[in-house]
Amino acid sequence: MADKRLVHIVDDEESIRRSAKFMLSTSGFAVEVWESGVAFLKGARHAEPGCVLLDVRMPEMDGLEVQEELHRRGITMPVIILTGHGDVSTAVRAMKAGAIDFIEKPFEKANLLAAIDAAFQRLDNAAHGQERAAEADVLLAKLTAREREVLEGLARGLPNKTIAYDLNISSRTVEVHRANLMSKLGVRSLSDALRIAFAAGMGK
Repeated sequence: MADKRLVHIVDDEESIRRSAKFMLSTSGFAVEVWESGVAFLKGARHAEPGCVLLDVRMPEMDGLEVQEELHRRGITMPVIILTGHGDVSTAVRAMKAGAIDFIEKPFEKANLLAAIDAAFQRLDNAAHGQERAAEADVLLAKLTAREREVLEGLARGLPNKTIAYDLNISSRTVEVHRANLMSKLGVRSLSDALRIAFAAGMGK
């Protein structure tokens, strides 16, 4: 495709907008920057479709509120959440609302480019929900019953301590199950594990 892939950067920090724009422009992407979620929403209906890098902490509307509003308006551009305050509940909210990934600042170029690549793959393959669910079921079949319970807790946005209390096991045991399930699923990050869990209908 001759046209460059377009990335919308929505962040209230000028330094982040500037550095991310430079990084992506030199990697071959077209880039548009927006100084707030409100500004992006005003222009989103007429903006060229692409991938959206959306900061969590912004004045007026935070990134998750902007994401929810995009969904409400039927704007289906894939979203990657940027956060300087990465925690499980934020990640779960973002990914339940359809985010491709969440990336903590300061982000590494390789991680950001991988997430953007996944976002454009979703754009290119918009209708593979059933296929993803079937793949997720195959992967989850590798887990023990207890590992599935831990993953269910993570998918519901619960911290390790709460999962441990609910299952009547120690936090350390939860950490061991969490490490084992991620190894069996072949993933390195929580967001990848959550993506599989949500594709299989967990966390509801």
